[in-house]
Amino acid sequence: MTSTDRPTAAPAATPPRNPIGAHVPVAGRGLVGTGIAYNDEIGGEAVQVFVANPRGWATPAGDPAADAAFREVCAERGLPAYVHAPYLINFGSDNPATRERSTHSLRHSLLRGAAIGALGVVVHTGSAVGTAPGGGSRRAEALGQVRSDLRPLLDELDRLGDEAPWLLLEPTAGQGRSLCSRMEELAEYAQALDHHPRVGVCLDTCHAFAAGHDLAAPGGMGRALAALEAAIGPGRLRLIHANDSKDVVGARKDRHANIGDGHIGADAFRELLAHPATAGVPLILETPDRSAAPGFGHAPDVRLLKALRAEAARSAVPVTA
Repeated sequence: MTSTDRPTAAPAATPPRNPIGAHVPVAGRGLVGTGIAYNDEIGGEAVQVFVANPRGWATPAGDPAADAAFREVCAERGLPAYVHAPYLINFGSDNPATRERSTHSLRHSLLRGAAIGALGVVVHTGSAVGTAPGGGSRRAEALGQVRSDLRPLLDELDRLGDEAPWLLLEPTAGQGRSLCSRMEELAEYAQALDHHPRVGVCLDTCHAFAAGHDLAAPGGMGRALAALEAAIGPGRLRLIHANDSKDVVGARKDRHANIGDGHIGADAFRELLAHPATAGVPLILETPDRSAAPGFGHAPDVRLLKALRAEAARSAVPVTA
């Protein structure tokens, strides 16, 4: 890739309190030609990408030149980058083949994340698939599998040194036999991983709402963030997936809505953007495309979150823990 293939934009003089961006497409012209170009069109300040088919097990090799170009552009602009691991990964499964493929897939995402300079790799926390002998829950066994399968990958992260991305646990919406959907369940999950220093959290607002945290209630966002910190400790929240919800609180349905158009509402995001626990944490949109115009699907939500960020800064909204 030549320099003429790279979108150009002046780097931000001062990084915003919460960089705001979106999950960007990379098909076609790749990480820079498609991904960074889309980011520029929507006015993004942070990016998230897939480095493999999110609904498959394939682990494609990266292009070292394209990886270096993406890493260089992000570094020049101070653009935080993240990788989302494939959705099929589940270390709580009772199927040994699924666990083996999950290990291979997540290792691939972590190594590719390091290659492109990603700050973190997001992985869903999974579910206790199957039934224990006697018909009971497999939760305890599944958390043991999380430890036995994930802990070696964290040791591999240690060997990467400063190049290592964080492993970011994303609690789910509570569907099925989820291992971690409520904030308090992060404590048990982190304990299974020995509270490894590079294990963090990616908070999906839609998931949290679906799991029963009423972010729309006055002070609800603050209470959820306080519960997160109580469960896993301060400084572990490293990324936020900013999504409204098409369904009511506690529905256990992962259906994203555009910011302000769902049951969470814009006020909750204003509260999030003022809370001390979110200082410096990027927001990544995974909301539906608002426009049929190619390349501009997330632009309205990016603009709205930036406006809410400015309002939060001006008003210094009090935090309710």
